[in-house]
Amino acid sequence: MEHRISKVFKEVTGASIGWAVVMILLGLLAVILPLATRIAVSVIVAWIVLLSGLAYVVSAVADRNAGAFIWRLLIGLVYITGGSYLAFHPQIALETLALLVGVIFTIESILEFVTFFQFRVYAGSVWALFDGLATLLMAFLIVFPWPNSSSWVIGIILGINLMTTGFAVLIYSLAARKTLDLLS
Repeated sequence: MEHRISKVFKEVTGASIGWAVVMILLGLLAVILPLATRIAVSVIVAWIVLLSGLAYVVSAVADRNAGAFIWRLLIGLVYITGGSYLAFHPQIALETLALLVGVIFTIESILEFVTFFQFRVYAGSVWALFDGLATLLMAFLIVFPWPNSSSWVIGIILGINLMTTGFAVLIYSLAARKTLDLLS
């Protein structure tokens, strides 16, 4: 029984290591090719919105309750119209998304500063200040050249996120495998 669990655990960590490497490579690709990444993200978002609209229309037709039918149909048509517009005007979708990311980063940095000042007496609190400053710098790099930053921000941020997540999964998986080897 213990050998079987060990074998399954080794297979799972192997798959996890493989997935981590794929994430790192995809993240690197997104950073190297931010234009292609932004186009792909824009197309995916447009299709998600468009397909959501179709789902609303289908649910409206399936449930012929007069009140629900009209509202679901109208919502579905708004989604279909918006998704179609985004599909044919991907730059607008990216500009909006880039500005939203910049605003989110600005708010996050403010909250990190508040956290730092609230917990500055504790060891390690300086990392909250560091995180707040780094996040504010990223917000500044996105918001002030906006909308020009829209051409690179989505690809770079997605790429960095994929790479950091991939490295974290890789490190955890290697540590888990090493622990398993020590126990065996």
